Amino acid sequence: FAVTGITLNHASQIETAPRVTPAQAQLPAELLKPLQAGEHEKDHRAPLAEPLRGWLAQALGRPISAEPAEWSLDEIYLAMPRPGGDAWVRIDRVSGAVEFEDTDRGGLSYLNDLHKGRHAGTAWSWFIDLFAVACLVFCITGLLILKFHAAQRPSTWPLVGFGLVLPALLALLLIH
Repeated sequence: FAVTGITLNHASQIETAPRVTPAQAQLPAELLKPLQAGEHEKDHRAPLAEPLRGWLAQALGRPISAEPAEWSLDEIYLAMPRPGGDAWVRIDRVSGAVEFEDTDRGGLSYLNDLHKGRHAGTAWSWFIDLFAVACLVFCITGLLILKFHAAQRPSTWPLVGFGLVLPALLALLLIH
């Protein structure tokens, strides 16, 4: 987390070129017909049917998300964000044309997204929360140890106070 904290603070200075992989396909008639059938005439969100997801995964060479897609009269759009990149699928409900794009922003972007918990899932969210709690326990026990030894070291509390006041002053005076 310390390394990605530094890279996040200097993100504008670290240049990366995303790798974009486009693909196109044409839905077979048996999969297109249910999409044209009027069962999804209003704009709304609903997951893609399993047979359609399976066909897309095979045709595009990657797993297709079971998350809800955006349905409109003309098209279906499925966003598939992930740490370090994203992908999307667009299906034309009239012609059956399928457009796909996968963007990979590289390993550093992947680690930065994990640092923020961005598109990383519930398990990762719990992990970083537990890690934060462990850091708080470490800090609090450190303060208790300082309290225990403060009687023999008169500079303990002035230094702790300075460590609290300095960041507050920097924030108040230098952040506009």
